[in-house]
Amino acid sequence: MIITFEAELWSWTARRADSWTFVSLPTDVSEEIRELPGPPRRGFGSLRVRVTVGDSTWATSIFPDKERSCYVLPVKRSIREAEAIEAGDVTTVRLELLD
Repeated sequence: MIITFEAELWSWTARRADSWTFVSLPTDVSEEIRELPGPPRRGFGSLRVRVTVGDSTWATSIFPDKERSCYVLPVKRSIREAEAIEAGDVTTVRLELLD
């Protein structure tokens, strides 16, 4: 499954000092992912993904966020710096489920 969407980057307030920055997957896509058959989810209900933002591609995981009712994708600092994006910016995300 490959998904392309636009999303705003946001900082996780519980860990703001650690610079955890995420984008939220659209709720309809998150629902679709939750309904997919497949192997059991990994720790914290995560799923492995390959992500592209701008010219940067990396492997990571998405995590379910009960508060937002969707999956969230961490965007590490090296990617944010390479793509010149930060919390509050909107970016296009291409995400491929690997699990």
